[in-house]
Amino acid sequence: MIVRWGLGELPAALAEAGVTRPFLIANERWSALDLPHVARWTEVPSHRVEVTGDADGILAVGGGSAIDTGKYASAQSGLPLVSIPTTYSGAEWTAFYGIRSPDRRMQGGGAGANPVAIVYEVELTRDLPRDVTAGTALNALAHCAEALYVRGRSPEGDEQAWLGTPLIVDALPRVLENGEGREELLRGAMHAGHALGLAGLGLAHAMAQAVGGAYGLPHGAMNAICLPPALEYNREFVPPEFPAGKARELAVLGGFERLRDFGVPEADLRSLGEAAAKRGGNQANPRVATPEEITELFRTIY
Repeated sequence: MIVRWGLGELPAALAEAGVTRPFLIANERWSALDLPHVARWTEVPSHRVEVTGDADGILAVGGGSAIDTGKYASAQSGLPLVSIPTTYSGAEWTAFYGIRSPDRRMQGGGAGANPVAIVYEVELTRDLPRDVTAGTALNALAHCAEALYVRGRSPEGDEQAWLGTPLIVDALPRVLENGEGREELLRGAMHAGHALGLAGLGLAHAMAQAVGGAYGLPHGAMNAICLPPALEYNREFVPPEFPAGKARELAVLGGFERLRDFGVPEADLRSLGEAAAKRGGNQANPRVATPEEITELFRTIY
């Protein structure tokens, strides 16, 4: 993966990736940025994006939804993807993606994207709302945690997880308090995304995806709520050095405590447990959880 820091490095990253005519995926929020493109798609997220014009690559700018839309376009067209992430989601490191409609309802997913380059720019994160900052950063912390115990773990993934974890845990409270530490947090998220790309997802993500996809809820917020019970379920596999207690503490600091706060119906917990049990993250968990076990985990955070 080509990794550059600073938006001024975008031309060099595009050139190294062999992209001269990018198809730009970015919502209207980023319209003021001077970004090269032969065509532009502003519906984010989108389940109907089609690459038009004579594009020879995809340029995706934004959070996880924008980058997943870019990965969907990459997979459909076979074109390489260059990402400029503006949150801490880590989506820029993987070839798999979820497809959501503009109202954020899950429409499916897939793999086969061709991510080739990432350009990080701290300035694009400075205006993030508090809930998006906390949610996507805790999603990154979940990437670090799960990389350390999922079935796809590796020494390389462990290394990235241990590089990212202290940066996220240390920087997030400072960012939420006074905005300081954004670069550290983004660097932590970079390592977390790399760990995700190397190791894959676990139970926390399976739970978060099931809930978020069913009701169009933010992926970061759902990971913030679902990570603590998943860590407790996996406690025999979580390395003792990992600051598991910080997961709940940081979630509360970010304003995420209960599923009921997001309007999730209690009557749906059983069906959500069944949906989460089928997801790849649960199947990659060191101990695969049954639908009944996941339903009980959901009850502890309801």
